[in-house]
Amino acid sequence: MKSFRHLSVQLLLLATLFPILALCYINPATTSIHQNATKSSAYRAYIVLVQPPPSNAGEDAHHQWYESFLSTSLAGDSRKSRLLYSYTEVFNGFAVRLTDAELDKVSKKPGFVRAFPDQTLQLMTTHTPEFLGLRNGTGFWSQADYGKGVIIGLLDSGIYAAHASFNDHGVPPPPARWKGSCDAARCNNKLIGAKSLIADHDSDDEQGHGTHTSSTAAGNFVTGASYNGVGTGTAVGIAPSAHIAMYKVCDARDCKASAILAGLEEAIKDGVDVLSLSLGSSTGASFDQDPISIGAFSAVSKGILVVCAAGNNGPIQSSVTNEAPWLLTVAASSVDRSFSVNIHLGNGKTIDGEALTQIGNPRSKLHSLLYSKEWRYCNYDYDNSITGKILLCKDNKSRAQRSKIRNIVGAGATGVVLFNDEISGYTTTVTDYNSSVVQVTAADGEALIAYIALTDNSSMASLAYNGTQFGVRPAPVVTSFSSRGPSSLAPNILKPDILAPGLNILAAWPSKTGHGQGSFTIISGTSMATPHVSGVAALIKGIHPDWSPATIKSAILTTSDIINGTGGSILDEQHRKASVYDTGAGHVNPPRAADPGLVYDLSVIDYAGYICWLLGDIGLATIVHNSSLSCAKLPKVQDVQLNYPTITVPLTSTQFTVNRTVTNVGPAESTFKVKVDVPRSLTVRVIPDTMSFSKTGEKKTFSVSVSSLELGKELYVDGTLSWVSEKHVVRSPIIVVPA
Repeated sequence: MKSFRHLSVQLLLLATLFPILALCYINPATTSIHQNATKSSAYRAYIVLVQPPPSNAGEDAHHQWYESFLSTSLAGDSRKSRLLYSYTEVFNGFAVRLTDAELDKVSKKPGFVRAFPDQTLQLMTTHTPEFLGLRNGTGFWSQADYGKGVIIGLLDSGIYAAHASFNDHGVPPPPARWKGSCDAARCNNKLIGAKSLIADHDSDDEQGHGTHTSSTAAGNFVTGASYNGVGTGTAVGIAPSAHIAMYKVCDARDCKASAILAGLEEAIKDGVDVLSLSLGSSTGASFDQDPISIGAFSAVSKGILVVCAAGNNGPIQSSVTNEAPWLLTVAASSVDRSFSVNIHLGNGKTIDGEALTQIGNPRSKLHSLLYSKEWRYCNYDYDNSITGKILLCKDNKSRAQRSKIRNIVGAGATGVVLFNDEISGYTTTVTDYNSSVVQVTAADGEALIAYIALTDNSSMASLAYNGTQFGVRPAPVVTSFSSRGPSSLAPNILKPDILAPGLNILAAWPSKTGHGQGSFTIISGTSMATPHVSGVAALIKGIHPDWSPATIKSAILTTSDIINGTGGSILDEQHRKASVYDTGAGHVNPPRAADPGLVYDLSVIDYAGYICWLLGDIGLATIVHNSSLSCAKLPKVQDVQLNYPTITVPLTSTQFTVNRTVTNVGPAESTFKVKVDVPRSLTVRVIPDTMSFSKTGEKKTFSVSVSSLELGKELYVDGTLSWVSEKHVVRSPIIVVPA
């Protein structure tokens, strides 16, 4: 299951914790970011990182060590009340409320490393498994045993435990390694963990986001699911037999960085296999100043794959969030489903639109079609001029406009055709108006304006509702809101990593929230794309329990699709060929990801060498939870030389060479030949051009050398490098950028 919604201000994916955190979805009912109404205080919450305690003898020793930083700075009675969280797994440190003077005292104590101000931020199916090639009882889904035995942890807004998607029919008890607890209205073999890390101490989901993402990743089969009769079918998550552990770190309004870290801390202790964070930030703090990047590194170092949302700030370039190379960063695409309405024009032509409210009037008569540039945002007065007419309006994604439209239809207008703005293009994020409102693309909006102009305001139209339609082409298409690369923090590491369904996703919903009253709802965002990939990772982990996070990530990236359902290139929201910075490696393909042939693996040592190159000793001490490592003892790994499954090469005046190492995870005896597809302006040489393996687990290294007379005016050029055997194609994007 999957979903996401358009928030007119595009609540940036609340997820990396610093500058601004938000749950990564688009909320159609919200038009402005909620401002913290709390009056300023002398106290401010800080996340404090410190060195390990002198005696590392368990949690008690850690807590005593942490309190020693506060003992001379805070009065004894106030220490406990102002200490918010303590951390031992994500890093050594604590969250505490301090005055500026108190922080100054704490920072002078031996063992202090760094302090970050905490941030208060806002919150950012039935068909998608089939769209991704997952079919009940056959193929990869059956081979993966639907994710049995794998634990997916989600950091989100809580969970509506009583929902049918979280029944445990066919789900075995959790594995013995599970150490967590469940504090929910209904705990079972499906929902094995539920904890609140915020003040309410209640894991229930008042906002809906966490229920939606949980069911998308691992919801069980629910027959007869729909949203007000559309999208009808069997709702199911990507890994329906996997276990769910929910860590509530956000309330209905916002998330705090300190709570997110506390959730990461608990998830690592509890023993989850995959972590799904539909969260992100709007600004890019350096990796050693971003507690989520730091905390996620600890999870990855313990074998937990961390999947994060890329953000909802598209189509702006370099808007991607969650950029650390140890994270799997997910962008959002459309699927081949629509909630179809035909707009039949008086000239005999038809325009296709969408509507969540499907009205049974297949023989609707023609009505006057009215458009006014002055009233283009549907800000009409309630008078007889609109009675019986279909109004054409431009969507400005505001709450005020939605209220106005509902009132206009209630006051006598026959209906409203709402067309996208230029930025949204072909991305139609459906919204339920509970009335005869049809949404169309920007291009179709312009076509309707032209039709009205040609007919001198005597244009006519009728609306015919067709219900849910499948096989819509082209699909997948990159959504307008999905954040784009290149990364501002690591421009030579391709971000986002992967594309997955995130537009108009149907999944579970609490019975009563501010958005809808049903058991399922349809929303959009990279928040909805993220749990799709988390579910895929769980399926792969079930088949290959010994694979590292980097191996699973490589498998997903190198087997992804770069063509759509028509056989053409994946397109963006303007129906142009999508950029590699829009799609990452491509669109996730679960069945192929379980058998990639070769993988690009990365260890903690590799990442540590990269951190030394990028940030030096202070960065290493802050991010890597391993006091035995130092930059003096580690080879510095330049970003382009990191063994990443995508390849970025700087174009210099001379030939530039990068190296990669692959591991055979396919048949013991196999031979791969290189295939390079790049523009003629580039000369790419791969040595060796053939690799033969004699056993599983064998590693081989190859070099890629790139040269060109000139790059021209392009900001980059890209192509593909594939290793091809009798059974496998292991494809990596290759991006060449000016040095």
